[in-house]
Amino acid sequence: MAPVIVLERPEFLPLSVVGTVISVGNFDGLHRGHARLVQRAKDLAAAKGLATLIFTFDPHPAVLLRPENAPIPLVDRERKLELFRELGVDILLLYPTDRDLLQLTWHEFLEEIVWKKLRARAIVEGPDFRFGRNREGRVTLLNAWAQERGIEVEIVPTVTIDGQVVSSSNIRLLLAKGEVAAANRFLLEPYRVRGRVGIGAQRGRQLGYPTANLTQVVTLLPADGIYAGRAFLQNRTAIFPAAISLGPNPTFTEEVRKFEVFLLDFCGDLYGQVIEVEFLERLRDVRRFSSVAELLAQMERDVAVVRQVVEKSQVVNMSAAPRVRPD
Repeated sequence: MAPVIVLERPEFLPLSVVGTVISVGNFDGLHRGHARLVQRAKDLAAAKGLATLIFTFDPHPAVLLRPENAPIPLVDRERKLELFRELGVDILLLYPTDRDLLQLTWHEFLEEIVWKKLRARAIVEGPDFRFGRNREGRVTLLNAWAQERGIEVEIVPTVTIDGQVVSSSNIRLLLAKGEVAAANRFLLEPYRVRGRVGIGAQRGRQLGYPTANLTQVVTLLPADGIYAGRAFLQNRTAIFPAAISLGPNPTFTEEVRKFEVFLLDFCGDLYGQVIEVEFLERLRDVRRFSSVAELLAQMERDVAVVRQVVEKSQVVNMSAAPRVRPD
């Protein structure tokens, strides 16, 4: 796999790049709709002998414009870079979002950045593409500007799966309801978050189910509940089935929301380590049990189901992908 050139400013584009096929967007979550855009950009770039360039914002513009309403990201910077590498893009521009950029009119953005600095020869976007100050730019304006410059524009139709639009917003809605299996159908890989293991109450260890208490998570967490998933350790050289608990612990009258992960078949110390947790399926609600014995019996059942879910996920034939069609 060829390395991705990662830039933070458009003026850093190497002189050896004679022209680019670009796509601009937030690309949060890197879902199947994004993959369709990237693939079409790659196809055009290959046909024209150009480089594929993805322009994305870091952070999301809403963090500056509407911080109280800014969406919690679905992927962190490191994960986004990794997914774009897997998609095979040539250049990734992780533009540090600032006020100067957000104040550019739609025409200034296209003229000064897309044309002069990024040397665009073709542009691939979705039908709802918005750009420039106050998101005033529209596809019609892009087409008119590009025609004057002799730049090809391709608008890739919206992607749907079984009648549902694939979008970051819809993925957030599904995660907010705990419907991780449904959200995963929209994503390129099952939903995954990264956190550092902190020191918890250590009650799980006393009960025979030692859990890793994850902190410093910067991406969106699904709704409270018990989930089946996998945990990735040591740069993914070790992978374990995982029973995941999100929420309070009402059995022990704890109301603080926690993110706890029990790694099946693992023995060792995880304190201070950064681990990744992949969500596969929601098993049940968090609830209060009348006794510790009742809780332990339920945890034993949960662990058995986790094994089944993880085993099933590992034998799924990748050819049985969701039915994707453009509207």
